[in-house]
Amino acid sequence: MQEYTEITGMILKAEPIGEYDRRVVILTKEKGKISAFARGARKPNSRFLAATNPFSFGSFRLYAGRSSYNLADAEISNYFEGLRSDFEGAYYGMYFLEVMDYYTRENNEDKEMLKLLYQSLRALMHEKLPNRLVRYIFEMKAMVLNGEFPGMPCNGDYEDSTGYAVHYIMASPIEKLYTFAVTDTVLTQLGEIADSYRKRYIDRPFKSLEIIENL
Repeated sequence: MQEYTEITGMILKAEPIGEYDRRVVILTKEKGKISAFARGARKPNSRFLAATNPFSFGSFRLYAGRSSYNLADAEISNYFEGLRSDFEGAYYGMYFLEVMDYYTRENNEDKEMLKLLYQSLRALMHEKLPNRLVRYIFEMKAMVLNGEFPGMPCNGDYEDSTGYAVHYIMASPIEKLYTFAVTDTVLTQLGEIADSYRKRYIDRPFKSLEIIENL
């Protein structure tokens, strides 16, 4: 009798396999980052056609194959369709997916990373939050969760409000992250701090970030 595993997660990326199949990478609450095959997902009438697109968040039913999981069923609760119709927001979202693919591992405890990703994508669709602010908060909090963020830089002439914002990002629960606004000066300084630490601690480029910086 086939044994099934129920997981909650988000599709980080999908790639074609063969003529009709897809291989997906899912960041899950229960098992960290896993990969799974979705048989026939690229067929026009497949029930997995939309469910295996990046950004799709929901519950997935899997069964173990010889070398990977296979997707048996999916119930998507949020497709983040607002990002699909927002050119700039979509690239920010894809960047967030790339960062999570870089940071997370199979069988790790990545529940907080999944929560950060979900809340950050929601924040991108908030009209009053600049995408740049969402990005800097996301980058810093991801480094905090990964144990890499060293805190406010000791050197540099920063606004007091910048220091307050950095400490708030470090200490606040993820649900409270995207609840403040900043001046243009503070936004620029947060960007300088986030960029400096990202270049120091992340050893690879991100294609979507290159596009964002050229928009």
